[in-house]
Amino acid sequence: MCGGEGTRLRPLTFDRPKPMIPLLNKPSLVHLVEHLSLEGFNDIVLTLGYLGGEIEEALGDGSIYGVHIEYVHEKEKLGTAGGVKNAEELFEGEPFMVVGGDHIMNLHLREFVRFHEKNDAIVTIGLLPIDDPRDYGIADMDANNRINRFFEKPGPGEIFSNLASTGIYVCDPEVLDRIPRKKYDFAKDVFPEIMKEGEKINGFLVYGRWTDIGNPQAYREACRWMLEQMPGTKISGRLNIKDAKVTGPIEIGHDVSLGSNSAIVGPIVIGENSSIGDNVLIGPYTSIGSNCVISNNTRITSSYIFNNVEIGSNSAISSAIIDNATKIKDSCILETGTVIGPRVIIGEEVTVNSLVRIWPEVRVKSGTKVSENLGNEEFGNEIKGS
Repeated sequence: MCGGEGTRLRPLTFDRPKPMIPLLNKPSLVHLVEHLSLEGFNDIVLTLGYLGGEIEEALGDGSIYGVHIEYVHEKEKLGTAGGVKNAEELFEGEPFMVVGGDHIMNLHLREFVRFHEKNDAIVTIGLLPIDDPRDYGIADMDANNRINRFFEKPGPGEIFSNLASTGIYVCDPEVLDRIPRKKYDFAKDVFPEIMKEGEKINGFLVYGRWTDIGNPQAYREACRWMLEQMPGTKISGRLNIKDAKVTGPIEIGHDVSLGSNSAIVGPIVIGENSSIGDNVLIGPYTSIGSNCVISNNTRITSSYIFNNVEIGSNSAISSAIIDNATKIKDSCILETGTVIGPRVIIGEEVTVNSLVRIWPEVRVKSGTKVSENLGNEEFGNEIKGS
């Protein structure tokens, strides 16, 4: 399911659909497709909505990933279940698995399918214990794996379980008969209807790592987790080092230069044709895209920088996300949790306070202290929703 607008991730989703947000310099959806391929899922249907053409253009027929991909476009928002119903003719009457296009995981999905096949429920929901399940559907499951209650996005006093739905479902084909051809949702409509009629829904306790990238915090957590999985050091092509100190694991693209007395401490990913100046510290859990320029005496830690970004000298970037073609001039401070959209220009000696978001193409005057979100009238300002 790849139809959402990704409003909670703005300003990162104005130029791209949410599944195409780069995660370690590769679209997050590509990571998901590669995982599904490794798990043995070879036939994939993508339901597309907002900017769906970009996804289709990027993935093609899927053959490069060892899978076969087909696409179904939504002319209007159909919800999670309605979007799947819209692709019904491609399922050929077989059981199917539903996965969100913004999911990042290393779950044993084949084991999940085998569990469903051995039991008699028409739907099996993947469940995972989560400390704070308020943004998820929660389930009350008994020792026989039967779900007795399911409640979407509970508030205080409603959290009867911390078993959260991963949004991954294995369904028998007859589930589609319960979905009308209109906007309809699995958690809010289909599951309550099945349970009301006394039919069985099972839960399967998945294990491993799973997250969606629905908001900036979740995105940063996904990046950090994937960086932790890096097996070692990989250098592609030419690397120009001038007495820099490099500690792995790192992954560096072709034609990267590291200036004198700079320190690179992994896990770190740096894209091709990027240049790191002198006396620069790049700390763990950072990814830097292609064609980026990091100037002298700058410090970057736990940040995720996309392509064609320029960062001036004597700047400090901490746990920030910076989108394509943004320019940050000298002596700036980006505090933790900041999100900077594409093509932004930030003047000299600017401080951006924690958790502030700056919309695309905004210009921030030198010497400014930015303490609240900076929007742009040419783009939507909503950050709640999908």
